[in-house]
Amino acid sequence: MKSVAPLIENVAFDADWLLAEIDARGACAVIPPKMNRKIQRDHDRHAYKWRHLAENFFAKIKELRAIAMRYEKTACSYAANWHLAATIIASR
Repeated sequence: MKSVAPLIENVAFDADWLLAEIDARGACAVIPPKMNRKIQRDHDRHAYKWRHLAENFFAKIKELRAIAMRYEKTACSYAANWHLAATIIASR
């Protein structure tokens, strides 16, 4: 059975004013439409899947306080911790 959880959490952003603002900026909205819309619009499921994956990655990074608060003093140490955190998240 296919999960619909990723599609449900961002439908709150399916507002006409927000879609008009995104269009005015020349961007393409990948927000899925609400189920109760009278006229369903198309959205790019593939782009939405990748955007959702990136959003989840940054949410998991925020759980690691040392990276979110940037405790390291040098850029090299900070980059090394990013790589370590990404490896840990990918291995889960």
